[in-house]
Amino acid sequence: MSLAASLSSKWINVSEPHPHVLHVELHRTPVNAFSSELWADYGALMDRITHEGRDVRALVLSSALPKVFTAGIDIADLGAGPPAADNARKSLATHTHLKEFQHAIGSPERCPFPVIAAVHGLVIGLGIDIISACDIRLAAEGTQFTIKEVDVGLAADIGTLAYLPKISGNESLMRELAYTARMFSAEEALRLGLLSNVVAGGREGVVRAALDLAAVIAQKSPVAVSGTKRILTHSRDHSVAQNLEYTAAWNAGALQTADIPESLRAAKARSQPVFAPLRKSKL
Repeated sequence: MSLAASLSSKWINVSEPHPHVLHVELHRTPVNAFSSELWADYGALMDRITHEGRDVRALVLSSALPKVFTAGIDIADLGAGPPAADNARKSLATHTHLKEFQHAIGSPERCPFPVIAAVHGLVIGLGIDIISACDIRLAAEGTQFTIKEVDVGLAADIGTLAYLPKISGNESLMRELAYTARMFSAEEALRLGLLSNVVAGGREGVVRAALDLAAVIAQKSPVAVSGTKRILTHSRDHSVAQNLEYTAAWNAGALQTADIPESLRAAKARSQPVFAPLRKSKL
């Protein structure tokens, strides 16, 4: 059975282009605007892949639409919310809604495998939140980005302002972009530190590059890659001393893996190692 079996939904296509690699494509025409239904489905998909124990070792996220990654949140959803008897109850309902939204868009960080964003065209508002939660970000030449939220009267609240200061090595530029909502190019996003590479060839080129990268990662030990992701994420949010202690505790168990002798055997035999799934499938 394909790893992608039964995962596609109304606005999300899922395929398995390489062994242990999933390709998730957003396709809500005309511009991949995120309604509440779409972002809920997106978060549920990422968590479902992990919960079901599918042997996924890398995932590529892209848009199926030719000219846009996403135009951001569906404007029809702005200001929408459950009716409330008073302002205090409305505030509590809004807080719950925002936390659910954040949880969904932050789902790539919870995946035990790397998630690679391959973007092209326009990446607006919520699009920055989405890709900031991914491990690796590639963009096609000509991609245009904007942290759009200040133009609609709010501070970005789903992840951009939490992730970007951790991602960027240029806080001055990051703040300029967040305060002004101006468009910035793929080259400027590369300078910001948001991207690891800018790829020629438009949508097809960047998706191909991301899938090739995912295929390389998928050949590595899933124990090693998953542990590396967990330790890097912990390092981002903790001191060096705390991370070294965490790493020692983590590897005290992880070093018992059969992936180490298998890697050594394959290197000696000059063959491709064969690794067991990270967890038992529930399918």
